[in-house]
Amino acid sequence: IRFNVDRSFFQTFRPKKKFEEGSLKHQLHKKAEASLNAGLDLRRAVDLPAGERLDDWIAVHVVDFFNRINLIYGTIAEACTDKSCPIMSGGPKYEYKWADGEEFKKPTSLPAREYITRLMEWIEKQINNEEVFPSDPSVPFPKTYQSICKKILTRLFRVFVHVYIHHFDKVVSIGAEAHVNTCYKHFYYFIRNFKLVDPKELEPLREMSERICK
Repeated sequence: IRFNVDRSFFQTFRPKKKFEEGSLKHQLHKKAEASLNAGLDLRRAVDLPAGERLDDWIAVHVVDFFNRINLIYGTIAEACTDKSCPIMSGGPKYEYKWADGEEFKKPTSLPAREYITRLMEWIEKQINNEEVFPSDPSVPFPKTYQSICKKILTRLFRVFVHVYIHHFDKVVSIGAEAHVNTCYKHFYYFIRNFKLVDPKELEPLREMSERICK
């Protein structure tokens, strides 16, 4: 499937993180990809393979979801303007404010496009930080690793919320509905399987999740 992607968004942002060929994480990535391509049930595809470390399995999926959700947002980014989406929201009940502990120390309202651009930049910084995501398998993950991954995945879920609630008409118009739904189900089964996102965060898409992630 080919989608029209907002090039102005991708000039700043494109899937950049790849695992070095032959590395443990590259092999895990290929194993995960093979399960998906073989048509394996998505619920089973997220299970930790025998003999593998959970932290490595999480790392592979965090990077994969970052790349996929980045691409999904790129397909609808032209419809997500400061005028159409002056705040990062998921309907009238949910607003997501940005904080990064550096430039934005306090949670701050931002237009959705700016929030998501800053989010993707922040995630890319985390996954390219060797102290957080070490590429050398002999280097241990830091004690804060899983909490950082939970934060990344929670924030990526908010992109799904925004896309589904505010831009699903655009997704349908470009014929990407099945692709986005599959990516969402894969993401949902993974975070639920390993309890990586607080159930309260899942509430905005609860009814849809109950329907498509049976």
